[in-house]
Amino acid sequence: MKYIDEFRKKEPALALFKELGRISLRKANIMEICGTHTHSIARYGIRAAMPGNVKLISGPGCPVCVTSQADINRVIEFSRTEKNAVIATFGDMLRVPGSFSSLEEERARGADIRIVYSPIDTIEIARTNPGKEVVFFAVGFETTAPTVGATVLLAREKNLKNFSLFSRHKLTPPAMRALLDSGDIAIDGFIAPGHVTTVIGASSYGFLAEEYGLPCVVAGFEPLDCIYGLYMLVKQINEGRHDIEIEYKRVVTWEGNKKARAVMDEVFTAADARWRGLGEIPMSGLEIRDEFSGFDAEKRFAMGQLECGGEELKGCACAMVIKGLETPQECP
Repeated sequence: MKYIDEFRKKEPALALFKELGRISLRKANIMEICGTHTHSIARYGIRAAMPGNVKLISGPGCPVCVTSQADINRVIEFSRTEKNAVIATFGDMLRVPGSFSSLEEERARGADIRIVYSPIDTIEIARTNPGKEVVFFAVGFETTAPTVGATVLLAREKNLKNFSLFSRHKLTPPAMRALLDSGDIAIDGFIAPGHVTTVIGASSYGFLAEEYGLPCVVAGFEPLDCIYGLYMLVKQINEGRHDIEIEYKRVVTWEGNKKARAVMDEVFTAADARWRGLGEIPMSGLEIRDEFSGFDAEKRFAMGQLECGGEELKGCACAMVIKGLETPQECP
């Protein structure tokens, strides 16, 4: 560790890569499960600079990508049948193709579909459109779930009767467990997502060490964060350790953000959920608690009963990419 500290001030990235090459004695498959990590690793050429015996694999790190085809189809069909509805969602959901259309295409055909930058924006849409039913298509991991939960609490406080939520939030640890249990890919360690872990705490990954004997490092997203996190993980692998470590200490703690978790737990409860590529994973999603059922679009509009298949587009390798079995470049 002293070796690294001496070089961080001058040429930190170069020093870390040299040290990685020196200590990397075993073949290792390392998976990151955060889209921002994937972006940084690709943008700064980190994958190409790693030692030849260390392979970086991208896992299911994007909540938009892991939303099942059937759930996307369900919202598209709802936009067609509920003419009095406003569907609000984040911009990156707009162009994701369903089996027969996309929200962008339905908006072009006249459906009232709006992009929001914060879940709180949907409250204003509902308040200023009292004659419309405003449905927020909510996707995200544990990072966004507390904010969405706070939006539901605000809607209750304002007594909004025309606001509801179609929750397709996903939980990260169950997906990690599902990947390991599938046996489809050998994983020797995880780089865990920094902002998800800010909410849930590094202790949430304890099962990796205790049940699977695997190491895990929670890392930040700057290039030096990624490299240093990989160094810490490779060091564990080569020393035969399987600890849960935090590189992103300026943000992440062992117990997480207790206030954010309290809001999330007040509004949501864990439930089985469908993931693109991974199928149904037990207790890996968040559904709205019964006491907030008035804000549950799935119950208010029987969205779960819409007959929507989940056929993947022909030639699309998204499911394989999510599982780390193919790279985006290999998708036709």
